[in-house]
Amino acid sequence: MKVVLMQDIKDLGKKGELVNVADGYGKNYLIPRKLAVLADNTAMNELKNRETAKQYHIAMEKKKATEDAAVLEGKTLKISASAGQNGKLFGSVTTKEIAEKIKQEFGIEVDKKKITCDDIRSYGQYGCVVKLYQGITANVYIVVGE
Repeated sequence: MKVVLMQDIKDLGKKGELVNVADGYGKNYLIPRKLAVLADNTAMNELKNRETAKQYHIAMEKKKATEDAAVLEGKTLKISASAGQNGKLFGSVTTKEIAEKIKQEFGIEVDKKKITCDDIRSYGQYGCVVKLYQGITANVYIVVGE
């Protein structure tokens, strides 16, 4: 018997998958507990529509990430910080500050965990990599000064 899973079931499959199960297991356990529905035409159409919508959303996210990467690539951000003697900062410039600066200047939301750069603890220019999507990155330069 073919059923469409409504929840993740260990050793059987993930939510939304079409699986083949024994007739008794499907009729007496999965369907009455609403863990699965019988794979009729309605369920199959719904499954196909969900998959199409998922692919569409992934394509739109990739497109937006590519556009954002084109905007950010090679740009220089200037961040002000106070420092002591020898240009050594009091503290450091964090990825949170970099993400806020990107949002402020370009209007692009970036998670601070997706920004990779060396510790910025003194005045100067630093290179950072911003991961916008799987396989899509942009190189951004940070200039720290007064």
